[in-house]
Amino acid sequence: MAKTGYHHGNLRATILAAAAEQIATDGVDAVSLRGLARRAEVSHAAPAHHFGDRAGLLTALAIEGFELLTVEMNAAGTDFHAAAIAYVRFALRHPGHFDVMFRRDLLRGDDPQLAQARNRSGAALRSGVAAEQPDHSERGQLATQLAAWSIVHGFAVLWREGALENSALAFEQDPEALARTMIATVRFE
Repeated sequence: MAKTGYHHGNLRATILAAAAEQIATDGVDAVSLRGLARRAEVSHAAPAHHFGDRAGLLTALAIEGFELLTVEMNAAGTDFHAAAIAYVRFALRHPGHFDVMFRRDLLRGDDPQLAQARNRSGAALRSGVAAEQPDHSERGQLATQLAAWSIVHGFAVLWREGALENSALAFEQDPEALARTMIATVRFE
């Protein structure tokens, strides 16, 4: 029996999953509401009903990504090294989400749900850094948090973009193992 497109179980989740998959394989520029409607076998107006426009769709995908990242980071606890590996693991497991989460040019920056989701996901990495430096000033804590985020985010992007392919720096073939070794060198003072 063919789908009618009008009795879809959870169209919103289906469209978000299709968008994440397409971004992971084809890049964010390939995503359109009409194309996603075709993939989900629904009318071309159905995604617009849920997201409004492309920015709405990508904002919803980023929110979902930050929520998934929060779960991953919270599971790691307050240990900085575990949280850092969790961040890298998330980026590798959810490339379609990761590729839009930090692209403010694609998102509705004034969306309060986006701001809340972003803050929740950052709290885990911040708490890991704070646990490592309980006696540091607020400014010192912030500088270290920025450095920690830059390290894990930069590594995830380098790996995802293939920049470490055939590089002597990639002495491990498993990205988590390589990240674990790299992060073990980080010392807080």
